[in-house]
Amino acid sequence: MTARSGEPGGGTTLLDRVFQGNVPARWYAFAVGYLPAIKLAAAVVHRVAAGAWPPFGDTPWYVVVGALAVSTPVQAGEEIGWRGYALPRLAARLGFARASLLLGVIWAVWHLPLFVIPGVDNYGQSFTLFLIVVPALSVAMAWLYMQTRGSLLLVMLMHSAVNQTGFVIPSANRTTTNPFALSASLVGWLTAAFLWIGAAYLLARMRHVAPCGHRLSTALSSGVRTGFDR
Repeated sequence: MTARSGEPGGGTTLLDRVFQGNVPARWYAFAVGYLPAIKLAAAVVHRVAAGAWPPFGDTPWYVVVGALAVSTPVQAGEEIGWRGYALPRLAARLGFARASLLLGVIWAVWHLPLFVIPGVDNYGQSFTLFLIVVPALSVAMAWLYMQTRGSLLLVMLMHSAVNQTGFVIPSANRTTTNPFALSASLVGWLTAAFLWIGAAYLLARMRHVAPCGHRLSTALSSGVRTGFDR
């Protein structure tokens, strides 16, 4: 679809950003550490509020690290579409704040079958909570995308880190059977609250950036300043 859009070198430029990793180290730290930091904060509040730590996963750390490394390139399958193709085009019309929220809703609904197909890991879990959480994650990933001038490698890494964090501090409520119920674990709801606190801050900064036109993707990959490089 990018190649057919008529942008000179559009398809090649898009795929080049899968390997665009020449960014400051702090953005690697953001990609890997954003959700774990939020989960840790949720666990601490859980300890204070409930008088006990939430259940922690028993997956060895080296398995989590290995899964992160293996999963990162796999996320190209989603991120080329979500952040590579859809986000710049939505932002050209809506601005990055509204585009990141809308994309988050679309991204969440796209995963709905995983909550209703028996035998899948998310089967029976709260899709309602998922629908609340994913737009907030989408805002953080849009922020990372903008700060790294359109690097898909960094959002792929963050996507993978989000997936692996569940092995360390799970949010799942194993007693849930209705995917549309509000029943979810306390740590799940605390995670959602902290994610939205972070998203509110990032949205406040995004709203000062005007829609950037249909060639935003090319501009980002060539290093044109977008108003976020501060």
